[in-house]
Parts: sequence; structure tokens; C-alpha cells
Amino acid sequence: MLKHSLRWLTGLGAAGALVAASATPAVAAATIEPYFQDTTLAVGATPTTRALFLYADEPTVLKDVSVRYDYRSLASEITVTPAEGQKCTAPEPGVLVCTEPADVALYEMPPLGSGIYRNAAKQVRIALTEGAQLGDSGDVAVSYEAAGGRRGSYTSRVRVGEGVDLAGGPFTDFSSKPGGKLTVPLVVANAGDKAVSGFVAVFDFSYSIRAKDRFSNCRYADDHLVSCQFDEDIPVGTRLVATLNLELATDTYAPTNQSGYAQFMTVADFEDLTRVRAAVGARTATPGSGPKLTLTEAPGRMRQAAQTDVGPGNDYTGWTIKATGTNGTDLAAIGATLKGTAGAVVTAAVGFRNNGPATLDRTNADYEAATHTVVELPPGTTAVEIPDTCQLRPGTRTYQCASEMLLVAGQTYTMKFRLRIDKVIANAQGAVRVNAPCECPPGDSFQDDIKPANDKATIVVNAAQSGGGHGDDDDDGGEGGGGGSLPITGAPTTVIAGIGALLLVTGAGCYLLARRRSSRIVA
Repeated sequence: MLKHSLRWLTGLGAAGALVAASATPAVAAATIEPYFQDTTLAVGATPTTRALFLYADEPTVLKDVSVRYDYRSLASEITVTPAEGQKCTAPEPGVLVCTEPADVALYEMPPLGSGIYRNAAKQVRIALTEGAQLGDSGDVAVSYEAAGGRRGSYTSRVRVGEGVDLAGGPFTDFSSKPGGKLTVPLVVANAGDKAVSGFVAVFDFSYSIRAKDRFSNCRYADDHLVSCQFDEDIPVGTRLVATLNLELATDTYAPTNQSGYAQFMTVADFEDLTRVRAAVGARTATPGSGPKLTLTEAPGRMRQAAQTDVGPGNDYTGWTIKATGTNGTDLAAIGATLKGTAGAVVTAAVGFRNNGPATLDRTNADYEAATHTVVELPPGTTAVEIPDTCQLRPGTRTYQCASEMLLVAGQTYTMKFRLRIDKVIANAQGAVRVNAPCECPPGDSFQDDIKPANDKATIVVNAAQSGGGHGDDDDDGGEGGGGGSLPITGAPTTVIAGIGALLLVTGAGCYLLARRRSSRIVA
């Protein structure tokens, strides 16, 4: 099964599973941008499904949504029909208008605190007509309207191409200690009845798996391999193989299983996926400066019977690397020391530091937080603004906070709580506990901390000294127990946690999302 990041890369998937019970309406109108992926269709192939995706910089709910598909420039080559039974009309040839049966709530995508919100309209099915000819192309203008005058549009390209069937090699297993080097095979085959002229491999590796080479026909994000484009033709029934030199990072958690995947796609399909990237000024992966990665014909030819399976799901390969030995993680809580007068609002930057030696990686399709932290407010204080990853435990003064999925060794992860001092109490103490128990959908907390004695820290509030204590709008409001703080930016997860890989390769949705919201007002 493909990991979620690769699924997003190849299809922009369905809406993420990381959803709250209900969307929180934005205070101001969110900026929303639509996206409808380009499509290449093969004569005689089954129809493809597409959905209009809506990206926003704020959580929001759209009511009374209707989507219009205008394909009049291709009316004699394609049809666009409902794929999920929604109510649609065809006011004129080459136009389909569908109404959404329910409100469309835009939820935050992983990683937690990404500031990226997304959802999709119901799918439509795009098929070729009998009149479609190889080389035909045109546009589909997709627009939406919603209550309150919300509207937007996106123009997508549709092409008629030749159908081929790329297939990946078998999954293989390896083992290595942290810091160890290994080589893995990259095997691709032509399982169809037409020669393949060039193709692209798109990779999805765990954070700990690093690429040692820098091939000129491949792209990289730091030490992570993102994609490789090949000019080689693959004759019918032929398998090609290349070798990838990989390394497990020295901060790999062990023992664990680390995994990697490669999905193969035609050049046209890759263009459909990535054409938007340059147009929106997306962050790009960097090409290597070394020689080209080339493939050679693998021993033996495929049997003809195996070439007839052209169903979805055979176009990828993968590797599992067992990280051997013992390499654990110490998460140490960070508290704060605050001072202020009654009525002042102070900021507590609290959280934890990963003291290593291992990075804690729980990146997976379930979007599990790597751990949970609870923050108990000191007596005499009230939280007026909290991180958006935190929720108040009912009937308590304690907030439950979910971490990111990837916690890198040596990095500090802090959250800002703005506290109003209602009453000055000498040495009023609250607490911060990392690895706190949590019975919650994003998964339980980390339970194998190698030094649990430092999982708790205090939040201490005292009266301000003379001449101060009137609030600290932009100050961190005190000292932390972990030596300095680093805001949770999610930078290490840009390749691993799905949306990062999407932005690196396609850029879809990132052009309006530079602004991040990290807290919400609660009182």
C-alpha cells in the first residue's frame, strides 16, 4: 500500500483524514484557490475521475456550493459526467453544472499546524468519445460558486494520448544499523502492448532514508530523493533496472522498519501533475550535478500473460529497511518562568526538546501525532490565546496538545500560550508534561522515552518587579527549561508528511499559503 504522501502526489487524493469534529469558521473571509488537475486520456482506456480541490489559508465552511465544468472546446472529444451520483444538469452541450449535497468544510491538512486547509467537491468522470483522436487537446474551465458571493475558477488541460502500462518490480527487504549504507534495486517493466517512450519515477522515502548520489536527471530535497526522469524506451515485455545508493541517517530510531516507495508514470502524466508548479512559483526540488542515473535491461523477459494486467496498482515498487540495534529518544519538557501584575497578559513558550539520539518519526497514513503534551495552567491565570493544536480537557484547567508527526533529534518544539494574570499568587505553579497519556484519534503518546524523569517541567508565575509587568505582546514571557525555543515550523517534514512532497514536486495549493495561523483566541 502506498503511503499517503505518494498518493497525494499522484492524484491529489481525497480530503485528508486529519479532521476535527467540525470546521472552525474563520474570523475573516478565507482566501480560497481552486485546483483541477490536468488529464491525459488514452483511446480505449477506462474513464478517469477528477475532483475540484479548494485550498485556503483559513479554516472555513462553504455553503450552497455549485461547480461548473465548461468543456465546450472539447465537446466532440470528451464527456464529463457525475461520478458519485450528485445532482447535475447540462444547460448546454459541453457544460455540466453540479450542486454539492452538503456544506464543503475546508480542514487543515497534515502536518499538524501546517496552516493549509483543503477539501474537494464531488468527483466527475472524464471519458473520451468515439471521435477523439490521438493528439487532440483542449481546456476544461472549472468554476465554483458558494453562498456569500464566494467564487473562483481554474482552467485545466486535457489531452488524448497513447495508452501504455508501466509496472514496478517486486517489493524487497533489507536491514542496516543507523548510519549504515546499502544499495537497492529500482526495477520498472513494460506490462502493456506498446513501447514506453520515457518515464518518471516519483519517490516517497521515510525521513531516515537518505540518497548518497546526486544524479543530474533526478531531483532532491536536501538529502531526500524526490523524482528521476528517464529518456530510455522500454520495449514490450522488458524490465529495466538501476541501483540506488542509500543510507540510514545516524538518528534513525531503532529497532524500526523504514520504508520507501517509487511510483512510475509516463512523462505526460507527470506533466499533468506538475505543470502548475512553475506557474504558481512553488518551491522546487534541486537537480543533481553528477552523472545521469541510467537503467539496464534486467535478466529474463516477462511472460506475455503477465502483460495483460493493466489494472491500477501495479505501477509502483518499494523497499523495507529494518533498522537494527538500539537507538532511542529522550523528549524533555520545557516550562516557563513568568512575571506580571494583575490584569497583565504574558506569554508562556512551553513544549519539549528532542534530546535524541534518535529522531521520532510517526509519519503515516493515519496522521498520528508523535506524542502529546499537556499544559496545566498555574492558579490565578486564564488562557486567552492557545495554540491551534491544543484542546481544553473538559472540567479541568489542562490543555491537551498534539505534536507534529516527525520530531527531529536536537530540535526544540514550543507552543505559545497567552495567559492573563487574574490574581497574583506567589510562586503559582502549573505544569508541562510531554508524553502524556491520550485516548484520542491521532494516536497515543510516545511510551518508550529513554529518560522519563525529565518529562515534566513547571510554569511559574510571580508578581512583576517594580517598573514592569504590563504585558508582553511579543515577548516569550520567561525562561524555558530546554535552553531557547524553536517555533514548530514543520520544515523537516516537507518531504515526508505528504503536503511537503506535494509542494516540492507540484506546488499545487502553495501559492496562497505562505501565511500560517498557529493560535486561536479562547477568551
